[in-house]
Amino acid sequence: MILRKKQPLRSFQKEIIGLNKKVPLVSGKYARYINLDNAASTPALKSVVGEVMDFLEWYSSVHRGTGYKSVLSTKVYDEAHETVAQFVGADMSNNTVIFVKNTTEAINKLANRLDFNKRDIVITTQMEHHSNDLPWRKKAKTLYIGVDNRGSLLLDDLEDKLKNCGNRVRIVAVSGASNVTGHVNNIYKIAEMAHHHGAELLVDAAQLVPHRPVDILPNDDPRHIDYIAFSAHKMYAPFGTGVLIGPTATFARGAPDYAGGGTIETVSLEDIQWAPPPERDEAGTPNLIGALALVAAIKVLQKIGMERIYKHEKRLTSYALGRLKEVNNIIIYGDEDLSRQDRVGVITFNLKGINHALVAAVLSYEGGIAVRNGCFCAHPYVHHLLKLNKKQIYESQKKILMKKKQNLPGMVRISFGLYNTFRDIDTLISLLKYIEQKIEHYKNSYCLNLEEGSYYPVTITKSPWQNIL
Repeated sequence: MILRKKQPLRSFQKEIIGLNKKVPLVSGKYARYINLDNAASTPALKSVVGEVMDFLEWYSSVHRGTGYKSVLSTKVYDEAHETVAQFVGADMSNNTVIFVKNTTEAINKLANRLDFNKRDIVITTQMEHHSNDLPWRKKAKTLYIGVDNRGSLLLDDLEDKLKNCGNRVRIVAVSGASNVTGHVNNIYKIAEMAHHHGAELLVDAAQLVPHRPVDILPNDDPRHIDYIAFSAHKMYAPFGTGVLIGPTATFARGAPDYAGGGTIETVSLEDIQWAPPPERDEAGTPNLIGALALVAAIKVLQKIGMERIYKHEKRLTSYALGRLKEVNNIIIYGDEDLSRQDRVGVITFNLKGINHALVAAVLSYEGGIAVRNGCFCAHPYVHHLLKLNKKQIYESQKKILMKKKQNLPGMVRISFGLYNTFRDIDTLISLLKYIEQKIEHYKNSYCLNLEEGSYYPVTITKSPWQNIL
C-alpha cells in the first residue's frame, strides 16, 4: 500500500465552484461528484467568477467608445495581454499576445498566418492532439516524429528529420505534454534542435501551462519557444478565451485570416491598411470577459505558486500509478517510471475483458466519477499505444462511419487538477476493483447506444439520465 502524503493545496479547494456537488446515481442515491477529467476542461474558480460579476456593471465596448466604461474596458483588455505575457515570460518588446477562442483556434491561426511555400515542411509528432496535426496538413508537407513503445518522443528521429530536410523545415510543432499519456516533452531541447537547423518551434501548451511553471525564455536564447498556445478553460477560467504568443514580426506581415472590424487602420474602396498586432488578428468585438477571467485565474495560480501545483499534482500522479497496479488485469499506458519520464497528471488505462466505454459509464452511474474514454482527439497516438495494425484501424474507422460504434478501440483517462485529492483516487480504485470482479454483471446490466458508442444501465430506457434527474 502506498502511503499518502500531506496535501498542501487543500486550503484552495474552497476556490472550486461545484467541488462538493452531489450527483444522482443509478441506485437512486447521491454521491459527491469526483471530477477526474481535468485534461478536457477544469471547473471555474470562485474568485474568477467573482471578478467577472464585479466587472460586468462596468462592461462596455473595447477600442470603440469614448465613455468612461468603454475607456475602462479597453484598459482592462489591453493590460490582460501584458499579464498573460508575463505569466510565461514573453518579452512584449518583440512578441505579441493574441486572444483567440482556444488552443485549436490559436494553432489554426498560426498555420494560416505563416507564409508557407511549396518547399516548406512542418515537423510535428505522432503523439499530437489533432489540433496540432490537422491544421499543418492543409498548409505544407507534414512529417511526424516517432514515439517508442511507451509513447515517449524519439528525439533522435527529430534530429534525423531535421538533417535530412535541410533548410526546408519551416516549423516544428510539438505538444508540451500529451493529453493521452501525460508525457512531458523536453521543449527546450527541441527548441535548440529546431533553431540549429533554421526552423522555429510551436509548443501546444494546453496540457502544460496549467500544471507547472513555463517560461518561453528571451528571443535570443537558443532554447526560446517561438510560439506557444494554450486555453483558459483548462486553467479554471472557462469563459471562451485562448492564447497565441509569438514574434510580433510574424503577425505584422500579410492579411489576417479573419478580416473585419478592429483589424484595420484605414479602409477605402481602393485600399486597406491593416492594424498592427495584436489587433490585426483579433477580429470583431473581443472577448473582454474571457480575457478578464483568464487574468483572474492567473492571479490565483500565481498566489498558490505554479511550483506548488506541479509538486502536488506529481504526488497525485505517483500515488495513482501505484494504486492502479492494485487492480487486477489493468493495463496502464505510457511510461510509469516518473524518474525516467516526466509527466503531468494524465493517466490512461484499460481493464482486460471490458470495453473502455463501459468502464467509464459504470464509474459515472455507480460512483459519480467523471473520466474520459475513447481516443482523446489523438487517434494515431492511441492506435500506436494499443498496437493496432492497419486492418484493425480501418475496421474501426468503418464502424464509426457506419454509426455502429461497438467495441471501438480506446482507453479510459483520468486527469488531475490542483484541487484533486488522494481520497478521490482511493474512491476510484475501490470502484475499479469492484468492476474488475463483476465484469460479466456489468456487461449484462448495461446497454450500448450503438450510434453514440456509449453505455447506460438497462433500467434507463430512454435518454441516459432521464430516469434519475
